[in-house]
Amino acid sequence: MSTGRPVVLDPTGRDIHGEADHLRALGPATLVELPGGVLAWSINSYEVGKALLSAPNVSKSARRHWPAFYNGEIPPDWEMISWVAMDNISTTFGGDHRRLRRLTAKAFGSRRAEQVRPMATHMVNTLLDRMADAADAGEVVDLKAAFAYPLPGMLVAELIGMSEEARVAAAKVIDMMTATNITPEQAQGVLLGWRDAITDLIALKRAQPGDDITSDLIAARDEDGSLLTEQELVDTIFAILGAGSETTINFFDNAITQLLTHPEQLELVKSGQVSWDDVIEEVLRLESPLASLPMRFAVEDIQLDGVTIHRGDPILINYAALGRDPALHGESAGVFDVTRQHKEHLSFGHGAHYCLGAGIARMVAKTGLSALFERFPRMTLAVSAKDLVPYPTFIMNGNRQLPVHLSGALTWREGEQSALGRA
Repeated sequence: MSTGRPVVLDPTGRDIHGEADHLRALGPATLVELPGGVLAWSINSYEVGKALLSAPNVSKSARRHWPAFYNGEIPPDWEMISWVAMDNISTTFGGDHRRLRRLTAKAFGSRRAEQVRPMATHMVNTLLDRMADAADAGEVVDLKAAFAYPLPGMLVAELIGMSEEARVAAAKVIDMMTATNITPEQAQGVLLGWRDAITDLIALKRAQPGDDITSDLIAARDEDGSLLTEQELVDTIFAILGAGSETTINFFDNAITQLLTHPEQLELVKSGQVSWDDVIEEVLRLESPLASLPMRFAVEDIQLDGVTIHRGDPILINYAALGRDPALHGESAGVFDVTRQHKEHLSFGHGAHYCLGAGIARMVAKTGLSALFERFPRMTLAVSAKDLVPYPTFIMNGNRQLPVHLSGALTWREGEQSALGRA
């Protein structure tokens, strides 16, 4: 275990995996420095990470379990303030978390899941149609902007009843929230910006309720205020928007990059030798959409081998290190291999905070990837993978752009014949 000088995390995210490898080499728990000089423990071992994710003595509530926060030592313009100032399903503990999870889980019930598949299919086809002209013209297309970025955001916005115009505005705020190289002034603007956007959405849905998650949660809130406070309502809807969009954006970015840089493995998928499910789980293992998620806190002293995480200490789960842990996946842990027999990962979390939308996320991933490579089977990267520019953050794992040549788009008739040939 590392107990020496804290490792200063790179806020620009230039080498997420190199940094994760370095931290893992220092031990399963390593002291790191966040923006603003805040110290935290990075958990870099799959075994230790899994244990702490489900440990009853680890909390996500800064309000209850981070003394520096509730004593006013963390300024309101701290660069990462939005990650701890929320009061929602992802930042509560104990009975409060169980109450909010029950309410939110109802919004993600079987009826909602049935709504999502045809909606996702329609949105995927709409985006692919928009890209077809560029494919025919041989233009370079930024697949992140044209596909990976809008698809999850459009879908989650539809689920919460947010208009396209409001979604685009909120997306800009979320992008700044995930960046870790922003200024304190920008951080304060982010906090105010997303709360204003969700407050406006709630006001609209109170006046014009619909068949969406926001209206469902408003109904629960307005029927009995003891079930959900107004701030919990605002912050929970934002958590659904942010968690449901940013992680899936990064998943598509990384999945497409890995498949295009490993054409022999893409061919295994096209020939039916491996499934899209295999691809999805291997991408989630190797390229977790989350790199290091803030924050958790020790409810009491936690004794690890050679180190004590003291009561109130902040904890980061280093998902970038966990999925590539050689202790679990051997010497090939850092290699993309869709034929790998065991693909265990924690990219959806574990324990009480396991992602409620995991099933929907996997469905959207499969729908989007299969349709994309069906429509554009001769797609290639327009730059070398090493020239892709990471998004400036150590929280998320993704790139600024994903330039590709879509060249050789299938017509609808060709696509139908191709699908029939595999049936």
